[in-house]
Amino acid sequence: MKTVIEDLKDAVVIVTGSGRGIGRGIAEQFAAQGSKLVITDIDAATAEQTAQEIAKMGVETISMACDVSKYDQAEALANKAVEKWGKIDVLVNNAGITMDGLFLRMKPDQWQKVIDINLTGTYNCAHAAVNHMRKARKGAIVNISSIAAGGNPGQANYSASKAGVLGFTYALGKELAPMGIRVNAVAPGFIKTPMTDKIPEKLREQMIAAIPLKRPGEPDDIAKVILFLASDLSAYVTAQCIHVNGGLAGL
Repeated sequence: MKTVIEDLKDAVVIVTGSGRGIGRGIAEQFAAQGSKLVITDIDAATAEQTAQEIAKMGVETISMACDVSKYDQAEALANKAVEKWGKIDVLVNNAGITMDGLFLRMKPDQWQKVIDINLTGTYNCAHAAVNHMRKARKGAIVNISSIAAGGNPGQANYSASKAGVLGFTYALGKELAPMGIRVNAVAPGFIKTPMTDKIPEKLREQMIAAIPLKRPGEPDDIAKVILFLASDLSAYVTAQCIHVNGGLAGL
């Protein structure tokens, strides 16, 4: 295993929603750097299976089921990392859901669940991790926003949650800077995942045609930017958002 970014070797990294999709891709990229990983998913079996498979890359992993919308579960997640390895170096707030629908048909629970997981979940996990990071006066938090933060029809709940993540990132990055904790965001565009694979083919083709690079992004495209933001390569970067969208107009 070749370590590319030296300060990520043996770093303790929590990636929420890392049982599958983009979150798993992010975790695998950290594993390639030699990081120690906390794999978490709302489904315990998925988290454990992914942790076991990533451990085959030669790194230490632990897994835990976590509903990030519940503060006590986010706190238990942070505590588990500290009990195992004594610290938290990096938190990637990746867990998120969509419950799309036209606003006039959107039910209150569709609105609330997306806000609870995507936005409140980001607060919960960041708050729990910072309680440990501040003691070391060092740490990096990377929050996953979206190109949809600029507003997508049929995604009022999702767009609001991801715009909220940006505001949260900008505020927290400034507030925690004196503690040596950096907070940044990544806003993905159209990324190839099991969820986007379900989009009807004709619509997928139209979406890809609108991307200047003429292809959907891969989870690794997001993960590599996150490695940069999590490492000392970005030591003078905080309270920022990097857009990873192939040139697609959005925010």
